[in-house]
Amino acid sequence: MIFSVGILTISDKGASYERADQSGLLLHQLVEALPGKVICYEIVPDEEKIIQEKLILFCDQTNLILTTGGTGPAPRDVTPEATQAVIKRPLPGMAELMRMQGYQKNPMAILSRGIAGIRNETLIINLPGSPKAVSEGWEILLPVLPHCLEKILGNKSECGGTLKQR
Repeated sequence: MIFSVGILTISDKGASYERADQSGLLLHQLVEALPGKVICYEIVPDEEKIIQEKLILFCDQTNLILTTGGTGPAPRDVTPEATQAVIKRPLPGMAELMRMQGYQKNPMAILSRGIAGIRNETLIINLPGSPKAVSEGWEILLPVLPHCLEKILGNKSECGGTLKQR
């Protein structure tokens, strides 16, 4: 199964064309391993209402939304708050695992406030804004993403046991 993916980059500088979107472009390449196909992509400023609107719009079209940026402790980092307002069911283990394993490579990883959760049949995951953190977070999540998405979409197979290597 090929999953439909939305990528939402949250960056004031990216939205105003002051900075290239390296993390969003990297995610375009990484989702092929899912396997996935990017069907929605936008760069928006760090504005909670705009982020919420785009997440809801992308949910109507995708199985997975990956956000990048806006997860830190800075005053304009509001991606987790916008995501929290949109999701219906949280999946805290994904963000916890990214912070825990990320800390082993870079202690600053614990400053990410990103979350993950489900809205209808769409999984939303907040990733940090740096390409390095996106790559490391993706590596951590990829082994469980296909199974998680299949379950969200209604696959009734058993979940016990170990995951097969994909």
